[in-house]
Amino acid sequence: MIRCKRVYEAPSEDDGYRVLVDRLWPRGMKKSDLHYDEWPKELAPSNELRKAFHSETIDFAAFSKLYRQELEQHQDTALALARHGENGTLTLLYGAKNIDQNHALVLADFLRHCRDQ
Repeated sequence: MIRCKRVYEAPSEDDGYRVLVDRLWPRGMKKSDLHYDEWPKELAPSNELRKAFHSETIDFAAFSKLYRQELEQHQDTALALARHGENGTLTLLYGAKNIDQNHALVLADFLRHCRDQ
């Protein structure tokens, strides 16, 4: 199972393998306070793409399409990460305020697709 969770939410036992998926360290979060197992920065959106989305230069649909194209360049890393969700829970940790439109949701969908192939 692959799920997404804000970094500001308390960790729980059923989180399983916890992965920070932001390129930048979350604001206001001490490194000692965030419990995570991995931080694969190459799977986060590029700085250019992140900035374009946050400045509303592009909408979420365009962002998602471009982000998936970036993820295609890191298929091996994505597949290795997706395997953590095969027999347990993989929790993708993100700092974005918007829980309905964020890169972690796009990444989770991409990882599910990688795993199923």
